[in-house]
Amino acid sequence: MQNGYMTDTISAIATPIGSGGVSIIRISGAKAFEIIDKLFSVKNIVPNRIYHGNIIENGEKLDDVIVLPFKSPNSYTGEDVIEIQCHGGVYITNKILDLTIKSGARLAQKGEYTKRAFLNGKMDLSQAEAVLDLIQAPTEKFASSTAKNLFGKLSLEISNIRHEIMELLSKIVAAVDFPEDVKEPEYSYIENTIENILEKINKILSFSKSSNVFRQGVKIVLAGRPNVGKSSLFNALLNLDRAIVTDIAGTTRDCLQETLDIDGIPVTIIDTAGIREGENINKVEAIGIDYSKKYQQEADLILFLYALNDGFTQEDERIFETIKDKNYIKIAAKSDLTNNKDESSVCISLKTGDNLDILKEKIKASVINQNLTEVEFITNKRQQKCLEETKNALINALIGAQNRQIQDLISIDVKSALMFISEVSGEVVTDEILNNIFDNFCIGK
Repeated sequence: MQNGYMTDTISAIATPIGSGGVSIIRISGAKAFEIIDKLFSVKNIVPNRIYHGNIIENGEKLDDVIVLPFKSPNSYTGEDVIEIQCHGGVYITNKILDLTIKSGARLAQKGEYTKRAFLNGKMDLSQAEAVLDLIQAPTEKFASSTAKNLFGKLSLEISNIRHEIMELLSKIVAAVDFPEDVKEPEYSYIENTIENILEKINKILSFSKSSNVFRQGVKIVLAGRPNVGKSSLFNALLNLDRAIVTDIAGTTRDCLQETLDIDGIPVTIIDTAGIREGENINKVEAIGIDYSKKYQQEADLILFLYALNDGFTQEDERIFETIKDKNYIKIAAKSDLTNNKDESSVCISLKTGDNLDILKEKIKASVINQNLTEVEFITNKRQQKCLEETKNALINALIGAQNRQIQDLISIDVKSALMFISEVSGEVVTDEILNNIFDNFCIGK
C-alpha cells in the first residue's frame, strides 16, 4: 500500500452490491466524524448511539439512513469508524460512497479494514485470517470451526507455545551471556521442554489434512463410457435436473460441476463426458473426453459406472484400468433391465431408485473415512508452513541437546523456532506476507 496509507481515512461498501433492503458504507480513520458531519442531517453526533436522518447533497435529501458512530479504539479497526446504513441498490449505494470520497476519504483497498484492525492490535494475524475463512466458509461445520480461531482458540495455543520457546531461549542465552552469574540449564531440561513443545505443535499439525479438506473440499468424478447413466446419477445425487439426459451417445460434451455439503465437507460432484474411441467422435466430444481424463486424475473419489444389462464390456475394462489404483466406487447401473448381479459393485437403478440410498451412504462413508471431520484446530497453508519450520528448528535443537552440543549453538535453532512461530500470529511478519494475505479479501472487509 502507498506511503501514509495508515493515516488516510478510508471508505468502502461493506455489503454485496445489488438490490436489497440495506447497504452499508463504512468510513474509518481520523476524518470519519468530520466527513459524516458534512453529509448527515444530524450534526455533532457522538459514539455509541444510533442516529436516524438523511444524507444531504447540495441541500437536497438523498436518502433516509441510519448512522452508527464508533470512537477509537472501540471499533473494528481501532480507529474512528462511521457506518452508514442506506437503502440497498447499486445507484444509491455508490452515490453515497462517492460523496464520502469527495468529502475527504479515499476508497479502501482489499482487506484494508481488517489489516488496520491487525496493525492496530485489535486482532492477531491468525484471527484476521479467520475473518476471511468465515466469509468464504463453504459449509456450516467449517464456519463453526473457523469461528473458534476468530475468537482466539488458535491464537491462545500459539501464544502458549511461543511463550515456552521464549522461556527456553531466555534461560540458554542468559547462561551464555552471563556464565559467571547464571548456570546453564540441564540438557535433560532442554530435551524435555522441546519434546513437550513438539507434542503441542504435532497436535495442531495433525488436523492439517482435515483443515485443507474443509477449505478446499473433495472432488467426486463420475466416469465411464457413454450412456451408462452418469448424467442420470449426477442429477439424482443433486436431486435436480442439472445435466441433459438422452439415449444419444456423447450427449455430455463438457464437464458439469455442482457442490454438496456432506457432513460439513464441501463436495464437488463432476459429471464428465463418456470415454469412448472410434471414428464417429467429433472435435467437440474429443475435447470433452480429454477433460474427463484430466478430471479423473485429479479426483479424490471416482464413481465408475457401467451398464449391468450390457455386462462388463472391453470398453468398460479399458476405462476401469485407468482408475483402478485410485479411490473409487464401482457402480453397476440399469439393474432394472436385467436379472444379472455383480457382488463387486453397487447395483442401482436410477429409474426405480433401487439401492440409490445405499450408494449415497457408501459415498458419504468414503468421503468421511478419507477425511476427518472433527477438527480441534483449523489452520491454513501459511500457518502450517510456519509450524513445520518451527518444528524442524526445534528438532535440530533437540538433536543438539541430545549430542551435548554447546548451548550457544543450540540457541541459534531455538531462536529460529521463535521467529517461525511468531509468524503465525504476526509478531514477526513481512509486508509481502501481509499483502498476500489481505489481497485475498474483498474491498470493504
